[in-house]
Amino acid sequence: MPLSRYHLRASIAVSDIERAVGFYEGTLGLPVLRSGPSAHVAGGSRVYGSGGGPALNVYQSATAGKTPATLATWYVDDLDQTVDELVASGVEFIRYEQLEHDARGITPRAGGGRIAWFQDPDGNTFALEADT
Repeated sequence: MPLSRYHLRASIAVSDIERAVGFYEGTLGLPVLRSGPSAHVAGGSRVYGSGGGPALNVYQSATAGKTPATLATWYVDDLDQTVDELVASGVEFIRYEQLEHDARGITPRAGGGRIAWFQDPDGNTFALEADT
């Protein structure tokens, strides 16, 4: 049963769904495609669209923010513009000590291109990447 023929959606645990709604909908501007319960929390989950389809399942959970790894990456056409727009919306970009960053927090990507990281209010890490 090959999984490559099925759509894939990232699931992101958050500690407070209402705070997450403010970030994902307000700050990032992602459209809500569906909302529903999460375990025992009525209205504790949202499915957000990106790139023309469902992309993120955000749900309230005690496991929120437990991994330092990048959970999802947006591939964008203009990294500088996207970073500037998110900074204007209140997003802070992460600077890792072991990497060189420009003034925006963008670093060269291994193999070419550039990348920048940011976190949601629970510390879940996301990236923006561009080939130029």
